[in-house]
This record gives sequence, C-alpha cells and structure tokens, in this order.
Amino acid sequence: MKYKKAIVFDLDDTLIYEINFLNSAFREISKFIDPDNATSIYNYMVLCYKEGKNVFEELLLIYPLILKDELLTIYRNHFPSIELNEGVIEVLNYCKEKSFFLGLISDGRSITQRNKLAAIGIISFFDKIIISEEFGSEKPTLENYKNFFEIEAEEYFYIADNPKKDFISPNRLGWSTVCLKDKGLNIHQQNFDLPPEYLPIKIINSLKELIGIIE
Repeated sequence: MKYKKAIVFDLDDTLIYEINFLNSAFREISKFIDPDNATSIYNYMVLCYKEGKNVFEELLLIYPLILKDELLTIYRNHFPSIELNEGVIEVLNYCKEKSFFLGLISDGRSITQRNKLAAIGIISFFDKIIISEEFGSEKPTLENYKNFFEIEAEEYFYIADNPKKDFISPNRLGWSTVCLKDKGLNIHQQNFDLPPEYLPIKIINSLKELIGIIE
C-alpha cells in the first residue's frame, strides 16, 4: 500500500511533557520511601531537581537504608500519571481521517516508553513505533528513520522538539521536519544556534498548527 503522507512523531516534550513523567515518578518514589510523609518528600525532591542537584543522591543522604537501584527501578518502571499535550488527539484523528501513515520514534527504555504510551492511550493510532532500546540505536542514527522506508509514502514528516538530535537525519533523507517550540516546560533546553543541517524546516507554537502543514 502506498500512502500519500507518513507522519512520524517524537514522544517526550512533543506528545507529552517529560516533566510530567518526572513528577509522576517522584510521587511514586516518595510514597515508597514513607507513605505517611510522601507529600513533604515529594516537595523536597522537586526542590532538589529545580536546584540542579542529584535528587537520588540527596535522598540517600537522608534515607541511607534505601538502595539507589530501588529508586531507579521505580522511576523507570512505574505506570505514570501523565496526560497528552494540547492538540495531540485532534492531530492524530486528522491523520487517521486522511489515511496517513502514523509512526513514532522515541529514545529510551522499552518499559518506560511503552508505559507512557499506554498511560496516554494512543498506541492504537500508530502503524509503527520505534523505541531505541528495542531497535538497538538512538537518534540521530540514520537507521532509526530509514526503517520507515519499509512503507512507501509520497511525503515524510517528522515532528519533534530537540534540534541537537531530532532533525539532522530526517533532513538528510529529504523529510519535512517540524519543531514544536518549547513553552518553558521542556526537560532539555532548545538550542537553535546550530549548523543549518540540524535545524527544522518549520517551527510551530502548537501541535494544531501541524494540520495546516500536512494537509
């Protein structure tokens, strides 16, 4: 089957805000450490994070009987309480109505990223999902994107947020690249002061603007 367009998304800080996953993990960890004082522990973790400290190391100073591996396991494996970013469902529904191919490329551990996708309930929208741990390489490895050439489409689009790694490979492959502008919530600071080959073709302020680009 030949598709008119293939629309491929990033996950973190594109379809969801990674900071919401972090806060969800902090809540689970605080309940694990001391359910009766979970709120104060959570607030302390958030404060340490905002101050740029190693949150887990700070916790271990206060709770030396807890193992760092226990904290990491909860962080990576918990089923998160997160929500979709504004406009995601409208865009995904539009793509399905137009019979576009939908894909996703995300760096991270399989269980972490799969739990995120399950929590926001959008797995069924996608025709192909590539997660770095499962695939064996991270962005900007060219193969992570070239794998989508297994299907045939007239145009390919990649929508993401991080110019340091997201756009250089799809640019080389002739895809249309679109960057969702940070509203001050992204985990990683956006840097557009990069060589031209790293930069997206278009920058949007909201995902709903994408419909006007891919229509």
